[in-house]
Amino acid sequence: MSSKHHKQTPHDRRKGEHALSEFADYVESQQAVRYPTVAPAPAIEEHEELDILDSLNLDDKPAAVKLKELLLAHHPENLAKLAAFLQTRIDEGHGETIFELGVENNGDTMGLSKEDWDIALKRLIEGATEVRCDCQILYTKGTTAEDVVGAEGCHGKMLVRQHPASVEEVIETRIAVVGNVDAGKSTMLGVLVKGGLDDGRGKARVNLFRHKHEMVTGRTSSVGMEIMGYDTMGRLVASDIPGRKLSWEEIGKRSAKVISFSDLAGHERYLRTTVFGLLSSSPNYCLLMVAANNGLIGMSKEHLGIAVALNVPIMVVITKIDICPPQILEQTINQVTRILKSQGARKIPVFIRNQEECINTATQFVSRRICPIFQVSNVTGENLDLVREFLNILPHNGHYDTEAPFEFHINDTFSVPFVGTVVSGIVKSGVVHAGDTILIGPDSLGQFTTTSIRSIERKRISVPAASAGQSASFALKRVRRKDVRKGMVVLPKLDQNAPMVYREFVAEVLILSHATTIKTKYQAMLHVGPVSQTCAIIDIDRSYIRTGDRALVAFRFVQRPEYLAPGDRLLFREGRTKGLGIVKSVGYDFNKPLNPDTEPYGNAEKSKEPEVTTAGPSGT
Repeated sequence: MSSKHHKQTPHDRRKGEHALSEFADYVESQQAVRYPTVAPAPAIEEHEELDILDSLNLDDKPAAVKLKELLLAHHPENLAKLAAFLQTRIDEGHGETIFELGVENNGDTMGLSKEDWDIALKRLIEGATEVRCDCQILYTKGTTAEDVVGAEGCHGKMLVRQHPASVEEVIETRIAVVGNVDAGKSTMLGVLVKGGLDDGRGKARVNLFRHKHEMVTGRTSSVGMEIMGYDTMGRLVASDIPGRKLSWEEIGKRSAKVISFSDLAGHERYLRTTVFGLLSSSPNYCLLMVAANNGLIGMSKEHLGIAVALNVPIMVVITKIDICPPQILEQTINQVTRILKSQGARKIPVFIRNQEECINTATQFVSRRICPIFQVSNVTGENLDLVREFLNILPHNGHYDTEAPFEFHINDTFSVPFVGTVVSGIVKSGVVHAGDTILIGPDSLGQFTTTSIRSIERKRISVPAASAGQSASFALKRVRRKDVRKGMVVLPKLDQNAPMVYREFVAEVLILSHATTIKTKYQAMLHVGPVSQTCAIIDIDRSYIRTGDRALVAFRFVQRPEYLAPGDRLLFREGRTKGLGIVKSVGYDFNKPLNPDTEPYGNAEKSKEPEVTTAGPSGT
């Protein structure tokens, strides 16, 4: 590692924090390169003439029918129109939608009386039944005999959720659970998933551990997976027997929506595992656990920074409020609020204390700027119902293209008796069916192996297909487990050229923190999706970079070439050094260095060895 003596100052650290949220937004906008359907929001230009044309309704579409008419006027075609409208909303929400009864689509109030409310609610339930949906009333205003009807009339929010026609239609939301050691991550999941309470001595977390040493130390060291399910009425799918945990198959078959939790390690020693878990599981949301008696300490700040860097919406749960003195709890709340509002995170903290705040915040949570904060106790059960309610109505978050070519990233491998080699991961784009011929790789030589998918499982239930945005497991034919690893990709077997793999690539990076300066020859552990490998910097567009700098950097994988594409997010670290970036181009031309004043590192060795770029299939 080459470095120049330059002591990191508080100014450098602030510079790095300030640049983080801006760069994270830039990386998000660049995802359109990688997944073309993730189009950035079009710039809104103000043209008064166009506004006038819009208001005259000169387009070809007929004027939209008011929802109030569909809900109250008894015409036979109104029910069909209402059902079609609900189906459109359900499709947009990927299987569910929050319907505000008493409010028009444009936000105008309907001014419903109590009699009108009863008619509208009955009609909404009829319309929902037409499209295989159930309605759950989340909250209402002015609808009961005791309530006074205000100027805006009766109104309320409903969760409309569709009955899945098959297991592959079950709504899936992935949440990464992070936080420092002893923040109560595994205990919280144990309580949420099983439905019982903790005894204050670790009773709830024992069932979540996968290894003996985890039970002995009480510390998670691997990426644990837990799921909880909700039915169409928003009820938790749980066992009738208190304390008994349902199997994944039982939850999957009885649920309309499944929340998958990745329980990540909090200890500094397992940071690599946690970073891998955050990048490879493509979480839709991140749940940051903070112990009320400790505050945001140690690795929790690191985890928060990574979540901000990945632009994942974050929610905070402050645990152990039953054993925390009030003044310490207040200090923790002030600290969490200060850090969330800081230049690096730029979040708006929203404290959730009742059901109405919970529902309003969950419906607005698609905005990454909002950060809901819960204060809970896993021993007394205080506010746990708010967390469960919030998870039930969490909106879909993420961009996935089922029309694009199939691509699947492997983040775990298994050898299952009588089945063979099984790989699990996330379908990044496209659709795959059991029996499809596929390519898996790259191996150490950069080559792909041709095989086929024997069967597909989601949440341990056999399914005929898997599509973009879903987590799945594939049983592969004629592939040994030792020939597959985390970080490989599964691609469709096409007649055209084999997939390209690369040893070098150019990325735009932001240095979040580094004690000295970084030059060529610097090496760090680099994470790109499920790929974790040591990389060396072979070229930089300037003589050196330091904390807060944005630069074009050429990297070289030390061990083997990997499958990459422009637009992939990356994160690198070495000790306390952290950097965030996005792949700008794959491959690297040593004859066109980024910095013409210096010789790229490795150029001499480069001329002696053949480059591995194409990867031919190595047979079955």
